[in-house]
Amino acid sequence: MDSVLKHYSRKDVQKEIVRISANREVAVKFGDKGFGKRPDIIQYDADVNELAKQGATSFHFSVERWLDPLQLQSGITKREMDNLRLGWELLIDIDSKFVEYSKVGAYLVIEALKFHNIKNIFVKFSGGSGFHILVPYESFPSNVNNFETKLLFPEGVRVIASYLKEMIKEYLSEQILSLNAVEEISKNLNIPLKGLVKEGKFNPFLVADIDSVLISPRHLFRAPYSINEKTGLVSVPLKPENIKNFNLKNAKINNLDFDVKFLDNKNKNEGEAGSLMVQAFDWAIKNKKEDLKEFVRAKEFSAPKDAISVDHFPPCMKLGLEGLKDGKKRFVFILINYLRSVGWNMESIKEFILKWNKKNPEPLRDGYILSQISWASRQKAQLPPNCDNKNYYVGIGICAPDNLCKLIKNPVNYAIRKSRMGIKKTYVK
Repeated sequence: MDSVLKHYSRKDVQKEIVRISANREVAVKFGDKGFGKRPDIIQYDADVNELAKQGATSFHFSVERWLDPLQLQSGITKREMDNLRLGWELLIDIDSKFVEYSKVGAYLVIEALKFHNIKNIFVKFSGGSGFHILVPYESFPSNVNNFETKLLFPEGVRVIASYLKEMIKEYLSEQILSLNAVEEISKNLNIPLKGLVKEGKFNPFLVADIDSVLISPRHLFRAPYSINEKTGLVSVPLKPENIKNFNLKNAKINNLDFDVKFLDNKNKNEGEAGSLMVQAFDWAIKNKKEDLKEFVRAKEFSAPKDAISVDHFPPCMKLGLEGLKDGKKRFVFILINYLRSVGWNMESIKEFILKWNKKNPEPLRDGYILSQISWASRQKAQLPPNCDNKNYYVGIGICAPDNLCKLIKNPVNYAIRKSRMGIKKTYVK
């Protein structure tokens, strides 16, 4: 029996891989043949051994946790993924050609997380020369700035990773330079000296990087106790406080121990990462680091307490409410979000949209409308698309702007302004 098959035949390895795979999409790599089918799952310990017998060399898990990973078929829409997603882990991937540099980066990220009063921090060696640091999704609040946290993927990971990079940059630079001079680093990494220095300052992220750009929907990371094909080393969990003492020999197949439980949430502190998330997004918005238009809109807007009447609706809404031949499903999506944003309750919305549907030349099924309203009622209210989104108002032929439309970016702003002005006059053609 070769070493890979022998490794995956171990009951302790099988149990840990299966335990951590719960509610995750699994991708199995078969050496040079590449990955097997996606999506896939692992349900039983014996599955790990059977896949190894078929030539599996490593296992990879999704950063996101799913209600049913097998529904993640090719061509799935963002909305469908959002409905399936239970949450996501904060994954910080420290990558360097030299493990000593990675250890410095990982240590500083862990310290930055502790600074934000986060205790539930999990660390594992990647199997190459880097480290994976994870904060479980239970540590994040279910909502932040009136936006469902589970929907903030991959933006949430990217924003927090960028914020942490900025936070540790100076310390990372100092500690790496304490290990080696720039000239030695240049030689070790085969990077020209001028490439390591920008405007007279050493760039530590060319040595030990935190790559947040690569985080994308259905992103995968190497499973704990999975083998790295290039190095033959195992991706082993370790205690955060032991990061500086880690030695590559601890990741050899014959030297494993199972004292450290990876993503074991017995002592979970739910919501403890709320402060980190809010501060990271505030930093990103202030410094314009990410495209956070939707998040900013959600943060800045709150629906009026009293429902705004149809008299104050903008031209696009009034045209759509006359009945539509095409674009009815898109209009239902717009209308639900619009009515919630102008203060209507869900019962009134249901009655109103079912009545509107009868005006359409070919009405939608009531069941479709009720399912959309039911789904929306379980989500946090969000604004409808902005006026400049061509796929909606212009796309379904209801954009007929009047003078007030020129002053607003969203149909909700129109209704709020007009209600405050006390104007009940219909739009000017």
